[in-house]
Amino acid sequence: MIAIEEIEQARDRIAGDAVRTPLVRLHVADAPCEIWCKLEPLQPVNSFKIRGAANCVRSADPAELRHGLVTVSAGNMAQGVAWIARELGLPATIAVPDSAPATKLAAIARLGGTVLKLPYADWWQAMMDGAVSGVDGFFVHPVSDPAVMAGNGTIGLEILEDLPDVDAVVIPCGGGGLTAGIASALRARRPQTRVYTVEPETAAALAAARAAGEPTEIDYRPSFVDGAGSRKVLAEMWPQVAPLIDDALVATLEETAAAVRLLAERVRVIAEGAGALAIAASLAGRAGSGKIVAVVSGGNLDFATLARILDGETPT
Repeated sequence: MIAIEEIEQARDRIAGDAVRTPLVRLHVADAPCEIWCKLEPLQPVNSFKIRGAANCVRSADPAELRHGLVTVSAGNMAQGVAWIARELGLPATIAVPDSAPATKLAAIARLGGTVLKLPYADWWQAMMDGAVSGVDGFFVHPVSDPAVMAGNGTIGLEILEDLPDVDAVVIPCGGGGLTAGIASALRARRPQTRVYTVEPETAAALAAARAAGEPTEIDYRPSFVDGAGSRKVLAEMWPQVAPLIDDALVATLEETAAAVRLLAERVRVIAEGAGALAIAASLAGRAGSGKIVAVVSGGNLDFATLARILDGETPT
């Protein structure tokens, strides 16, 4: 659990980097609950990752940054690290899986980052090792760094300030750093709020871990929901996340595509697959009733994929 004092300090530290995103009601007549959207696609890099990246780098000793920044990311943390590197005049090297979407790769290049493509297995190994072989620089772990999680936790502070009586918060889960940060803030300030994670059915490692009582490798299948889910819960994240959540939910790809369409139609916001997961699970009733905040984590969706979804398809 991240100390609430660390999260409060992170909010002050990143005030010039991340924006305070709005909490907007999603009006759906037959919804099983009152859904509120925390709109992180409105961040400078179109995802929540700017929060953790900025807090981690700005809290580091400047001497550690002299060789630049390094991270492993499917796309959104890559942009967060590249953005803060550009702000500080530092080089940034980003190791990405070879399945990373073109939209996210283009954004990294636009921000001045250097892309290093790796096979998924090698990329995942770098994630577990917390280092990229042969690359020097200050490593920003996209998931398990405490400073990254504290930055993510600022979302929880904002939710409670805007909706003090929130009944549940639904958080898309990739590595678990977003969950650990937000849930730590909620447990410290409003422990009765239910906390749920949600993953795509093709990559529901946390749901499998909860069922087994420990991290277990699953049959991971890539999908358009590229920013959530994983092959296996990181060993160091399991004790961080497991005690903080009430359940680990799963959404189908069809439900997630429908949620992307709904956000575009009703809120006029583009959400990537991971960003739509919490909406999908909430609309399906899996988060229960009452006032539910769905964390829309990002909006970096390839336009070709978006067009197919808006046309009624569920991309495979």
